[in-house]
Amino acid sequence: MALGISIIVFAVIQAAPGGPETMLFQSGRIVDEAAVEAYRNRLGLDQPVPVQYVRWLGAAVTGDLGMSFARNRPVKDVILEHLPATLELMGAAFVLAAVLALGLGVVSAVRQYSWIDHLGTGLSFAGIAMPVFWFGLILQLVFAVQLGWLPASGRQTTGVNTLPDHLAHLILPGVVLSMRYVAGWSRYLRSSMLGALRSDFVRTARAKGLSERRVVWVHALRNAMVPVVSVIALETAGLFSGAIITETVFAWPGIGRLFVLAMTQRDYPVLMGILLLGAVMVILFNLLADLVYGWLDPRIRYE
Repeated sequence: MALGISIIVFAVIQAAPGGPETMLFQSGRIVDEAAVEAYRNRLGLDQPVPVQYVRWLGAAVTGDLGMSFARNRPVKDVILEHLPATLELMGAAFVLAAVLALGLGVVSAVRQYSWIDHLGTGLSFAGIAMPVFWFGLILQLVFAVQLGWLPASGRQTTGVNTLPDHLAHLILPGVVLSMRYVAGWSRYLRSSMLGALRSDFVRTARAKGLSERRVVWVHALRNAMVPVVSVIALETAGLFSGAIITETVFAWPGIGRLFVLAMTQRDYPVLMGILLLGAVMVILFNLLADLVYGWLDPRIRYE
């Protein structure tokens, strides 16, 4: 899967107009065509695309993702420098989305067609339809500019390295990144819970005298989570791509913001490294989902 994705991404990047020499030409560091050709030759960009891909793939297998054109540093070092910030943001967004979606989905199913269910449906549709960048700008305007409760951007205040300051910077981007997933996951969980609550094993559990809380939160929820885990696994990897817009809006120094900068700078090795990382994350999250299936449903066994 990662190999196929790398081929497609490499071909798309190579087909894009311009190149790293374009930025140097615009900045005045390269002033004639001879210098452009010499620069392309030094980077190996004058070779056929299949040759460039095979060379890149051979190096990537050994862990060498090449050198960043814009930074003149190993791509691996550049990515590892920005990766902790993105993982931190993704982790916060995942926890927030999971907690809110779990509560909203279960309560909406248990109290079907109540005002809570209708409110959850409305909030879910709003969360799915709302543009991420617009929602981020609104939160910045309200909570950072008008109320002054939270910082508008960045990962920490310059010269300040405390946990409260760090958490304050994390709140707004974490909320923005999580909202779309709260909306989707809660709808999937509600639908799955409605089916589980009508199942024979739930009626049997109630007939045995188990408390409604135990029936809902232990027996019904555990079975309802099996199909939802697939959705969560696929969309959790989407947090990585969703972080691109969120990190740009909030100037969060992570992989998403690095990706945007690499695009504007035509820094192809960095782009390839980030996209390869995204493909690996998709594979890992799906593998994790397969393992969780066995824990949720004892009938699932791996030989």
